[in-house]
Amino acid sequence: ILVLNMADIARKKGKIVDIEKLQKRFEGSVVVETTARIGLGKDRLTRAIQLNSSKKEYETFQLNAHLCEVEDLKGQEHEANERYILIRELIEEIEVEKNQKKESQSNRLDRILVHPIFGYLIFTGILLLIFQFIFAFATYPMDFIDSVFSIFSSWLGNTLPEGLFSDLLSQGIVPGIGGVVVFIPQIALLFFFISILEESGYLARVVFIMDRLMRPLGLSGKSVVPLMSSVACAIPGVMATRTISDWKERMITILVAPLMSCSARIPVYTLLIALVIPNEKVLGFINLQGLVLFGLYALGLISALIIAAILKMLMNSKEKGFLLLELPSYKAPRWGNVGITVWEKVKVFTLSAGKIILAISIVLWAMATFGPNGKMEQAANSAKIEAESLKLRVDEKERIIASARLEQSYIGILGKTIEPVIQPLGYDWKIGISLITSFAAREVFVGSLATIYAVQEDGGANRRLIERLKDEKRSDGKPVYNLASGVSLMIFYVFAMQCMATLAVVKRETKSWKWPIIQMGFMAVLAYIGAWIAYQILS
Repeated sequence: ILVLNMADIARKKGKIVDIEKLQKRFEGSVVVETTARIGLGKDRLTRAIQLNSSKKEYETFQLNAHLCEVEDLKGQEHEANERYILIRELIEEIEVEKNQKKESQSNRLDRILVHPIFGYLIFTGILLLIFQFIFAFATYPMDFIDSVFSIFSSWLGNTLPEGLFSDLLSQGIVPGIGGVVVFIPQIALLFFFISILEESGYLARVVFIMDRLMRPLGLSGKSVVPLMSSVACAIPGVMATRTISDWKERMITILVAPLMSCSARIPVYTLLIALVIPNEKVLGFINLQGLVLFGLYALGLISALIIAAILKMLMNSKEKGFLLLELPSYKAPRWGNVGITVWEKVKVFTLSAGKIILAISIVLWAMATFGPNGKMEQAANSAKIEAESLKLRVDEKERIIASARLEQSYIGILGKTIEPVIQPLGYDWKIGISLITSFAAREVFVGSLATIYAVQEDGGANRRLIERLKDEKRSDGKPVYNLASGVSLMIFYVFAMQCMATLAVVKRETKSWKWPIIQMGFMAVLAYIGAWIAYQILS
């Protein structure tokens, strides 16, 4: 069965196909005209399938099949030329033009949208508009989802009888599920816009104009959307690499996408910048704190491009990257297709990555809940006596007790264990615990510090936490958080793969643990070396 789709567009261009002549050229086949976007010709196609499925014998039409066996570039080029010669001859024979050819609307738009200068400016403007929508509107449903799961978790903890099962539900499973669901608004909005760009035909133009810039770095024009998507969240960015057909280019894009600073890093950046960067003006009008934040984003982007160029040299592939694509005509999006795309992306993320995220969340809860040989209870009793002697409020006393228990938990012991490794970066064991817990999600870093330093999280918690961190001293009396350690931490979070959700998605997209392990490894090395250099220079 030979299906001639987009029959409506052909007629708009004044082209009519002689079905009888075409069917004679493909003897034994059935030719059906369709317009798939609106379902026109569906019944004819169904009848043709039913009719042909009853035949006992099938005829195969092969066009110079022997040429396909040639692997070298000249053979591919020769095979393509042969095909186009035959196709042109066939079109001249079967196509009837009702009127003279006129310049299509798509060609007129392409004069601007793929222009060497205006094309890039328009694409930049569209991206700014898309991410403005994502950051502006995704915040509200994300905050709502986060608050719903937080309230539900608190309700479970207060309603269920005290015990491990209650704690597992309220502190492990429910927050773990919430950590999956909270990403849905960003993913849904991002793929909503990407689907509109794809349905309209504009996304193909973006790939075309960006290919020339990205190819020397081991990427392609199709890498642009995944990298820009990763500014919101690396998860949809990695998922968006499915449009890249070349294996090497897709793998490089997946590996460098998490280097783009995502929204989960913003709480970490905001806290550390307010902690160690003075609120001053540069050149009289540029805010220094804002300039540092811009620098962190720029560092992530530049690093991603440099690493991509290095990976291009290291990764071997028999495939040779080519950009072969058709620039489709512009058309209005089919909202049904947009909805299906968004639904499929959200469902795949929630069901596939969610299982791994939930499992690791439970493991982290267990490590923070249990400790060896009753040491957690001893530490809690000592902290209780100390808090009562200081006549602290009930909430502050509970925070101090929780901090003491955490220090003697398995995750606290792990923090003490890794302290010698992170000391050259300017970190102590408490920062080490926060680094470990933030593996679940980068923004957990702030909440972990609040718990460790016994700072109430509501009612000006961020301001109180900053004041508490500024007062934190080392054994020699020097402050733990200064310019050197603060900048070191910021650079660490620019590079480090502190996101188990992203690793889960990379594993699913590559169908192997090999690539997420490699990705986490080289990003950890980058994070450690970058943080060490920053601390040594500034200390």
